Amino acid sequence: MFAIPLGDGAELRPLEPWRAEEFLAHMDRARDLVDEHIKLAAAVTDPVSARALLTSYAEKQAADSGRIYGIWLDSTLVGGVLFRIFDAATGNCEVGCWLEPAATGRGLVTRASRVLIDWAVEERGIHRVEWRVSSANTASIKVAQRLGMTRDGVLRESSPHHGVRQNTEIWSVLASEWRERAGTSG
Repeated sequence: MFAIPLGDGAELRPLEPWRAEEFLAHMDRARDLVDEHIKLAAAVTDPVSARALLTSYAEKQAADSGRIYGIWLDSTLVGGVLFRIFDAATGNCEVGCWLEPAATGRGLVTRASRVLIDWAVEERGIHRVEWRVSSANTASIKVAQRLGMTRDGVLRESSPHHGVRQNTEIWSVLASEWRERAGTSG
C-alpha cells in the first residue's frame, strides 16, 4: 500500500472497503460538519453503508470513473478527497472533499486536492478539473480559491439538502492554468 506525505504528520492513502469500520468511526466524528453541506454523512450511518460506499468507489476505480482517498493525521483518519466523477475520455473530472472538525484549519484538504489534481492533469491528461460546492460552504469555496480555480457560475437552487434548495457554485481549473501556476509546461 502507498501513502503520500502531506506534511505536518498527515498522509493521503487509498480509502478501501476493508477500512469501513475506521471510515464509519471517522464519519461519526465528522457527521455534523459534513452533513451541513453534503450528503456523504447521510450515506454512511453503519458498517454496511460504510462498506457499500467504499465498495462503490472501488468499483468506480476499477472502471476508471472515480476514486476515493483518506487523509490521516497522526495515524487517525480525519477526512478525505475524491474524484466524484472521472472521465479520462472527455478529459473532465470533479474533485470533492470532506473533513472532521478536529482537522480543520490546517490546509490538509488543499494539499490533498493538489495531489489529486497534479495526478489527474500530469498522469492522466485531464483537461478540466471541477469543484462543485454549496454557496453556503465558505470553507470549501476558499479551498477552490487557494487551488487557483475560477468560479464558472452558479446553478441556482439546484441541489436540495435537508429540505432546502441550495445554490451550487461550479469552480474549475484547466490543465494549462494548473501547469502555469505550477511552473511546468507539461
